[in-house]
Amino acid sequence: MIHKIEINTIIKEHSNQSNWVLRDHDETILFGQSLADTLKKTNILFLEGPLGAGKTSLVKGIAKGLNIKEPITSPTFALSHHYLHGSRALIHLDLYRLEKAQAANELFLQEEETATMLNGLIVIEWPSRLSLKVDDAYQISIKYLPHGAQGRKIQLIPST
Repeated sequence: MIHKIEINTIIKEHSNQSNWVLRDHDETILFGQSLADTLKKTNILFLEGPLGAGKTSLVKGIAKGLNIKEPITSPTFALSHHYLHGSRALIHLDLYRLEKAQAANELFLQEEETATMLNGLIVIEWPSRLSLKVDDAYQISIKYLPHGAQGRKIQLIPST
């Protein structure tokens, strides 16, 4: 089980990276919820991971931590979803379908401006589609565990 104090300590100390193993969907939600508590001064979070790894589940947890009551769904087809009714606004982008970096960059910059105006958090799935260098983003990598093992490995890299 993930404890909020563990995540808070890691982020406050700005360690280079930290790793966790999350056994299931519920732990992924809890991790996201705990993460929301600690990202109050962060505006950008990049999520990397293969299809089905749990990126949107993590965003559901973050939304729960921000007291957002709306259902959280993947913005794969809509490209972005805005959740404005919580303790902090959340903008969720999914750049998977944008094959050209220019299109991804334009969407990101537009949504980042909105997030900044709202003092919100912008979470981006598939940030590798961007050609922009974004120094102040936290990054989370979600990977499947080796064959036969259940769960996901989460790696958190604080902003530089």
